Amino acid sequence: MLPPIATIIDNFGILDEGPDQIEYLIELGRALPPFPEDLLTEANRVHGCESQVWVASHMDAAHEPPRLSLRGTSDSTVTKGLIALVMALHDGKTPQEIAAVDVFAVFREIGLGAHLTSKRSNGVRAMAERIHRDAARLLAA
Repeated sequence: MLPPIATIIDNFGILDEGPDQIEYLIELGRALPPFPEDLLTEANRVHGCESQVWVASHMDAAHEPPRLSLRGTSDSTVTKGLIALVMALHDGKTPQEIAAVDVFAVFREIGLGAHLTSKRSNGVRAMAERIHRDAARLLAA
């Protein structure tokens, strides 16, 4: 189970930048819930990532207002950690709250942005954009 985003940010604050942060990312990736095989579809695949990445979303109407429920996985351990971080920022939020999330502001805050390759940054951007589009689409439905 993923810790809340505030805990993740606090944990990054006590880590040395670089290898310790990457190790923590890998640990976060391991905390992701299992991704059902039936969701490994082209429709859930996130294009623009160097690794294979899948994100599945649905609107959880059990809450008022409804909130987005997310699942994600990757074939890369570091990328799974990035997915976990992106999920912690977005999962369980309303579409309006999701629209206000700035993933890269958080990455800068925790000192992670400088350690991402341009390909990984592009992948994170693709994931965040996908989640924002899904939230807007599900809100409209």
